Amino acid sequence: MEPSIFQGFQVALEFGNFLVLFIGVTLGILIGALPGLTATMGVALLLPFTIGAQMSAAASMSMLIGIYIGAIFGGSIPAVLIRTPGTPASAATLMDGFPMCQAGNAGEALGLVTFGSFCGGMISCAIMIFLSPVISHFAERFSYAEYFALAVFGLSMIASISGGNVLKGMISGIFGLLLATVGFDPVSGVPRYTFGMPGLLDGVSFIPALIGLFAFSQVFMDISILTQGKFEQPALKNMIPRIGGMLKHWFLIVRTALMGTFVGSLPGAGCDIAAFIGLNEAKRSSRHPEKFGTGIPEGILGPEACKSGATGGAMIPMLTLGIPGDAVTAIMLGALTIQGLQPGPLLFKDHLDVVYPFFASMILANIVMIFVGFVSAKYIAKIVSIDKKILLPVICVLSVIGAYAMRQSLFDVAVAIVMGVVGFAMRKWDYPAAPIVLALILGPMAESNLRRALLLPDASVMMFFTRPITAVLLLFAIGTVIFGLRSSMKSGTAVSDAR
Repeated sequence: MEPSIFQGFQVALEFGNFLVLFIGVTLGILIGALPGLTATMGVALLLPFTIGAQMSAAASMSMLIGIYIGAIFGGSIPAVLIRTPGTPASAATLMDGFPMCQAGNAGEALGLVTFGSFCGGMISCAIMIFLSPVISHFAERFSYAEYFALAVFGLSMIASISGGNVLKGMISGIFGLLLATVGFDPVSGVPRYTFGMPGLLDGVSFIPALIGLFAFSQVFMDISILTQGKFEQPALKNMIPRIGGMLKHWFLIVRTALMGTFVGSLPGAGCDIAAFIGLNEAKRSSRHPEKFGTGIPEGILGPEACKSGATGGAMIPMLTLGIPGDAVTAIMLGALTIQGLQPGPLLFKDHLDVVYPFFASMILANIVMIFVGFVSAKYIAKIVSIDKKILLPVICVLSVIGAYAMRQSLFDVAVAIVMGVVGFAMRKWDYPAAPIVLALILGPMAESNLRRALLLPDASVMMFFTRPITAVLLLFAIGTVIFGLRSSMKSGTAVSDAR
């Protein structure tokens, strides 16, 4: 019998799968609520444990989805309470969340955060379920040339995710592409750039590199500035927002959730950008834009619905095309690959028994998130006051364990530490790390498919411009670079307007 979404719920609701989903959401909220920890770091740290525990593909993805959804929501808790975004995606929420908290309405602010995140996530899940099979059916016509062009299109997003300095983003991307060439040649099998180190024969390990770039680099950054975070805990009352107040803003929630889903579906865009887009849209459509920044509900609902909408949107290119929508889905792409599954059109053709539980887990994660969010926010609020002299060693230990656990290799720990130093230096000199993640994922895909395409009978370089899908994707790549160059010059103005 053909698998369906209902069978997906049957799998996702199995005791073991639902338990790890619940644990994942709870851990994700906790990780997101700790300033300095991100959804990317949380997923990267927990992925080796899902592998070490020999979880099934459904259970592994349930936990990672739970961490992702929970962390994106949890980052707004310290943003509201102490004006410190737990994750970069929560930076837009503090603009009105913290003033509302200062006015004595911390509970209402957290309630709006929870409800806005839930609505945005559920809307994006519905869109993901309906659009993913359509895109996947179209992508079945892809061959080596199309996949190469698709990888180039994904790499062109480097221009869009480099912030205000495209040159530095390009340098980071080139560095990532160089790292992606380390190890065995994908066609000839000849070792490249290993410098006699056996640990590099399989390439630079993806998970240790991510842990280094995001977790260790943050630890090194915090140590360098020696910050501590103590705060007086605000009163948390009226956690459930008024129904009438919510219904008044339903169109804003739906509109920003749809925008977030679209933004999330663009490879490399992610929740961070979506949050500020949601804030800008809420301010643009408001009858009283001058009140933004004083603690109004629209200033919370807009960015929360938009950034949560991006979570479902980011899954669309990852599942259908094998291109991560953001750094977190890049790790999930790696997780599926480790499970022996290749994201893309063949996933929908051969492994619907995995796809539908994935969809069901996304929906269940948002339901669990709203429940755990209302219950646990007051307790998680206490954790954000932990002295960083205690917190940083804990993060270091978790990072070392996460880097070691995947292959039980001390060499991977060394890779994580080295990449942590690299990531720290990049942050000090304002070089973005996201292009490295894109390059590590898409570099091998571009190289192997390019070379395999050119090995086909009667192959030539001109086929990349004469095949319709390939030509369109390459044109999109050129347009993306041009758009990225233009928008990056305006990004500083856009963010300042949002604030």
